[in-house]
Amino acid sequence: MIFTVAIDGPAAAGKGTISRAVAGRFGFRHLDTGLLYRAVGVKGGDPAQSARHLTPEDLDRDDLRTLEAGQAASRVAVLPEVRAALVDFQRRFARADGGAVLDGRDIGTVICPEAEVKLYVTASPEVRAHRRWLEIGGDESRVLAEVKERDARDMGRADAPLRPAEDAVLIDTSAMGIDDAVAAAVAVVAARLAGT
Repeated sequence: MIFTVAIDGPAAAGKGTISRAVAGRFGFRHLDTGLLYRAVGVKGGDPAQSARHLTPEDLDRDDLRTLEAGQAASRVAVLPEVRAALVDFQRRFARADGGAVLDGRDIGTVICPEAEVKLYVTASPEVRAHRRWLEIGGDESRVLAEVKERDARDMGRADAPLRPAEDAVLIDTSAMGIDDAVAAAVAVVAARLAGT
């Protein structure tokens, strides 16, 4: 069975947690596409070259979840040659037999516009910054500034800007706990699967 769940949204909205839970619930494979860009960003050197030669080992680095890696990912993600090098990998993953959940910034709009389910997971910048601050520490006002800066860059880029797909189901996690957010996503996927 080919069945793709595309989950998009800004940083720290909860899409990674929701994606892993949805994949586990339905036995689908999961790809955090942000890790691809984080790996390219932290590898250094020529970003396009790094993207073309990305290995599975590159995705297992311990430093991919840092704030610095997130900022590096956002900088290289605006480069069309980097995006092009990673698109085919993502599309093959998404349409392989057995079902797949991909989370990122442009899965439902660019990578998999034919996805059977599209979700857009969001939350207010303040809530997202607080979540990120709890995760990484530091100065919370600085984290908020960086979240807003990243949003502006991700939403304002010319190539595949962050935005919900027209047919995406919006899940705003600002006032939701993890269990409620996961339940909302699972309900959408289950309803779609029941209709296939």
